[in-house]
Amino acid sequence: MRYLIQLSEGVGDHTPLHGPQGGCATFEQRVLRFGSGLSDEQDPAGSDEVLYVVSGEGELLVGEERARLAGGIGVFLPAGTTWRAANAGDEPLVLLSVLVPEPIGGDGRAYAVVRLVDQELAGATAARRFQLGATPAVGCESATQFLGYIPPGRAPDHYHRYDEVLYVVDGEGLLHVEGEGSEPIGAGSAVHLPARLVHCLENTGAGDMTILGVFRPAGSPAEAYYPDGRLATAAEH
Repeated sequence: MRYLIQLSEGVGDHTPLHGPQGGCATFEQRVLRFGSGLSDEQDPAGSDEVLYVVSGEGELLVGEERARLAGGIGVFLPAGTTWRAANAGDEPLVLLSVLVPEPIGGDGRAYAVVRLVDQELAGATAARRFQLGATPAVGCESATQFLGYIPPGRAPDHYHRYDEVLYVVDGEGLLHVEGEGSEPIGAGSAVHLPARLVHCLENTGAGDMTILGVFRPAGSPAEAYYPDGRLATAAEH
């Protein structure tokens, strides 16, 4: 399925997922792995960058400032911000990076660190819940980052008006895409959902499936539409 990339074991320190090379012009999604010690300088150049800590612990260094990195933490870095990662442990520090070209907002924007797992839980369709990370509220005008929780079962097929990249943090299930059938997904699966693509993520496990999403233009992850164009609301399911 062209919208799905299954991340295999033993991948390198900088692993591209969805991006322009695969038809996703809105984002460049990558997995970054850092060993012990201080990393080389990371430069997103003309793109805003949104990070999420998948596993490991360490610090983010931006100039002379330091911020803790641990599971469940997200970071917004405005275009032109260079940074380093310091891995404090023996295990790799694994970050999910999404570059957003053509950023919105001028110079002088500050980076922001958000612990997504501490944010307020909000509801979406079919009892799905989410917590917001990098958003316009913290200076990220270009996109919205969220941590989503999908309960066991399958929600109705739907689409969004935004372009989105997803990464499965935990759990297992199936990705259903109209016209292309279904494919299994699990931790490490990366999904690109172009605007108006009818789809559904089904959770086939016993507990919640956890996903990390970034979409553009910025808005609410709860905004979804049924194939007939009706607005899907949490109250309907």
